[in-house]
Amino acid sequence: MGSACSRYKITLEYLGANYCGWQRQKESLSLQQVVEDAIFAFSKEHVTLHVSGRTDAGVNAYGQVAHFDLEKSHDLARLMHSINHFCRPHTIAIVDIELVDSEFHARFSAKTRHYVYKILNRNAVNVIDSGKKCWIRHDLDVEEMQKAAKYLLGHHDFSSFRASACQSKSPFKTLDKIQIIKNGDDIEIYFSALSFLHHMVRNIVGSLLMVGKGHWRAEKIKDVLEAKDRKAAGFTAPSEGLYFLKVDY
Repeated sequence: MGSACSRYKITLEYLGANYCGWQRQKESLSLQQVVEDAIFAFSKEHVTLHVSGRTDAGVNAYGQVAHFDLEKSHDLARLMHSINHFCRPHTIAIVDIELVDSEFHARFSAKTRHYVYKILNRNAVNVIDSGKKCWIRHDLDVEEMQKAAKYLLGHHDFSSFRASACQSKSPFKTLDKIQIIKNGDDIEIYFSALSFLHHMVRNIVGSLLMVGKGHWRAEKIKDVLEAKDRKAAGFTAPSEGLYFLKVDY
C-alpha cells in the first residue's frame, strides 16, 4: 500500500439469505461483491475487502468487520452514507466506519470472534422471524444441552465438527465460551474463540440439538469429540439461525 492511501475499517450488518455467502463467486451474488461495487460507485476506485471471517450462504451478521484501502481520503460520515446508498436495496448496511493505520488487518488483527445461534422452540410455525431463526417444534431440554456444551470448552481437536471442505491446516481450536440462554420460546447459543473451523458452530449446534431432543445423553458429546470423525457428530444446523456477532481487536 502506498503512503498516500487511507485504510478504512467498516462494521457491517446483514441478512445472508439472498447471497452465496461473503466471498465473491463468478456465478452467484456475494455480500463482498455488493459492498465492493458500492465503494466503487462512490469512489471510482476498485478495492478488495478483507474480512474478519467469511460467512457461508444464509448466515447473518450484526458486527462483521472488514477493511479496505483508498488512494483518496474521504469524510467518514459521507463515505459511510454513500456506501449504504449504493448498497440499497440489498440487505446489508455499514453501521460504523473508522480510519485505521496501515498495520490493522480485519482478519489477522482479530483476537476473538463471537457468534450466536438463534432457535425458536415452539410448536407453532415461525412466522415473524422466518429465515432469521432456526425453528425447532419439539421441546428441547436446555439443561441437558448446557451439560453437553461444557465438554466442548477449551482446546481440542474439533475434527468431528469440521466440514469436509474445511481448508484449515489444523483441526485444533480453543473454544473460550459456549453459553446457552433460554428466554421463553427463544434459545440462543453463544460461541467465542479466536477462530473456528468451517461449519464448526453449526455442526456443534446440530449435535447439541440431538441432546436437546433426547436422542443423545449429554455425555455423548464427549464421545463425539474424542472420535475425531465427522460421521460421529450430529447434523449441520441450518444457516439461517447463525449470526456473526462481533470481533474483538
